Amino acid sequence: MYVCVCKAVSDTRIRRLVDDGVTTLREVSRETGLGTCCGKCVPQAREVLARSLGAQPVRLADLVAAPLAVAGA
Repeated sequence: MYVCVCKAVSDTRIRRLVDDGVTTLREVSRETGLGTCCGKCVPQAREVLARSLGAQPVRLADLVAAPLAVAGA
């Protein structure tokens, strides 16, 4: 499946980059150009990358809803 239509980057390409040692979206972007045109692919790319790394993607809503740790509490 194409994740980034503008640069023709597929989910398979992202997984192969992870297999080659890529661990960040910035690295994926450097290697492929993903996210450098319209940017609509970035959320999906972030999810594919996180799944490929074996992690759950972090969503902004999760960060906003999460209680803040208070120092000394």
